Amino acid sequence: MNHIAIFASGNGSNAQALIEYFAKRTTARIELLVSNKPKAYALERAKKHDIATVLISHETPRSELIQVLHTHRIDWIILAGYLALVPAELISEFPNRIINLHPALLPKYGGKGMHGEHVHKAVLAAHEKHSGITIHYVNEQYDSGAIIFQASCPVYSEDTPDTLAARIHPLEHRYLPIIADLLCGRN
Repeated sequence: MNHIAIFASGNGSNAQALIEYFAKRTTARIELLVSNKPKAYALERAKKHDIATVLISHETPRSELIQVLHTHRIDWIILAGYLALVPAELISEFPNRIINLHPALLPKYGGKGMHGEHVHKAVLAAHEKHSGITIHYVNEQYDSGAIIFQASCPVYSEDTPDTLAARIHPLEHRYLPIIADLLCGRN
């Protein structure tokens, strides 16, 4: 069985989807939730399911974080609304074992600062006809790792960032757990 760490910085609805999905699977289980925000509701979601949590900051020594991940026997890391660049040491320690969910169709609308509402505003400002999600491997640059999976939805002329987000969230909640499960099942 694979052991998964979720990295999340905010509300944690995708963390919740992962927790619920893997509670019913034998390929993997959620062992740990890591956050860089002390008020992230994702931490509370994990605690409600008796999942260990760790709070980190940019000052946390990389070796300490890696040791925590090894202590929990982590095989995979899933970034689910994690708003920080993953350090190179972590990427080299978990090669092709860190995936990210991005709320747009990469390679457009990715990069530093492109998350949540910022992404949706950019998609709407460009008058795109479609948006969606991208699940990709994490490398040392924001949103530039190899794409694993994409799902799309229409963008309507009357959309706001909130209505577009409301159409994209179900794609995130549906596909992130399935793709993570498929990847875990390969190993």
